[in-house]
Amino acid sequence: MQENILKDDALEEKGERARMAAFIGAIAVEDLVKSTLGPKGMDKILQSSGRGHSITVTNDGATILKSLHVDNPAAKVLVDISKVQDDEVGDGTTSVVVLAGELMREAEKLIAQKIHPMTIIAGYRMAVDCARSALEKKVRNNKDDSEKFRNDLVNIAMTCLSSKILSQDKEYFANLAVDAVLRLKGSGNLEAIQIIKKCGGSLKDSFLDEGFILDKKIGVGQPKRIENAKVLVANTAMDTDKIKIYGARVRVDAISKVADIEAAEKAKMKEKVEKIKAHGINCFVNRQLIYNFPEELFAEAGIMAVEHADFDGIERLALVTGGDITSTFDNPESVKLGHCKLIEEILIGEDRLIHFSGVELGQACTIVLRGASAHLLDEAERSLHDALCVLAATVKDSRVLWGGGWPEMLMARQVDELARKTPGKKSLAIESFSAALRAIPTIICDNAGLDSANLVSQLRAAHFNEDSTAGVDVITGTVGDMEALGIYEAFRVKQAILQSATEAAEMILRVDEIIKCAPRQREERMGH
Repeated sequence: MQENILKDDALEEKGERARMAAFIGAIAVEDLVKSTLGPKGMDKILQSSGRGHSITVTNDGATILKSLHVDNPAAKVLVDISKVQDDEVGDGTTSVVVLAGELMREAEKLIAQKIHPMTIIAGYRMAVDCARSALEKKVRNNKDDSEKFRNDLVNIAMTCLSSKILSQDKEYFANLAVDAVLRLKGSGNLEAIQIIKKCGGSLKDSFLDEGFILDKKIGVGQPKRIENAKVLVANTAMDTDKIKIYGARVRVDAISKVADIEAAEKAKMKEKVEKIKAHGINCFVNRQLIYNFPEELFAEAGIMAVEHADFDGIERLALVTGGDITSTFDNPESVKLGHCKLIEEILIGEDRLIHFSGVELGQACTIVLRGASAHLLDEAERSLHDALCVLAATVKDSRVLWGGGWPEMLMARQVDELARKTPGKKSLAIESFSAALRAIPTIICDNAGLDSANLVSQLRAAHFNEDSTAGVDVITGTVGDMEALGIYEAFRVKQAILQSATEAAEMILRVDEIIKCAPRQREERMGH
């Protein structure tokens, strides 16, 4: 008789069953995002179950997977790798899940042939090293020639955007993104690029503005324009000039005493404003409320006061103007003020915003996105963010590859050759790896409604020529010359896809048992 070592409600799946569950989960997640891959990929509408049923329309793999509540452990692994890919390089979030899913699909066939998972893992490892070195041999690097490099960047940005909502105006946005990233002068600090979304107008009305735009209005009766601004960025309460009734009990014997208390409060406020003025500033930006009385005092002193600057806004403003966020004002000499040449009010659509130009951090800039609806703008922001991340990664590591399924076919060919030389069962796993790589151009074709079997076999034939630049041209539906079409990708992105997908597949392959712990029982308190 078998002793049961686990609690009653714990679920245990062993061997085959566990592996099946893991494979099914991984493949289901892959099927879910597969259709968003490539320039002709479809979008998904995600509807939240929370209040208001907010909807998101997106094509970004990481965004789709982040919003899912998956229960399957293997599916969670894939969700995680897409997240990591998003944080590391920003783009390729769909590809990484698709590649991992295809590796699982192939592994499933091998396991059905009674090949041990460790053999498969060993084969995959050999294949991944081979694939990476094949790519490294073929990269191009134009770091030293700034004009060519800029051209590479624009092409990369265009390739990155062509699968996104911005694909209609991809040249415009690619140049916009490249300008923004090149301003960073290689620091890669994407914090300095701010994206503001304003409904109205068309996507083409979006523009890049140097400096920083704060999405706030300037207070009443205050200077609308300040040159050579000294900015104090603060996070402090400026609303103590009224008695707060919450929770305070004030007992007075005559109503005139209340007036005294009010006067005292006002004096306190005035003293605080004097302290702030002592910093010799002409612009005060606060994260919290500023009541009417201190606002009057600032206006009299000719200081521009901005209240309720949002959290991101103020953190970024401090970064960009080179100041610190302060909350006590007793020793002005230790406070770092922010500086900029000009602060003025600008109009975008119907809204008034405050524009800081000539800021301390010269590389800072703001991209103002315009568009028809909030959903469109959110998706445009995600697309642009992907492009910016990829560009920043490329500025750091300037190696460039052609895109459009070219890298996958190139790697698949080298991996196939490795399989021929490798004795034993590992060679089967290595062949499977190249089949998984070929699945990516296949899916790109399928999503565009092309005959994938025909195109991929043509590609395969074309790649037997060493220096082939053949890839899928989805627009004409043929095999095209990637160099002539300007379809480029960043080496960093491809490398990250390869690594993460293989590691994820390896992790799922190692599973032979899934144990779900029993939920903790609540004790019945009623009878006691």
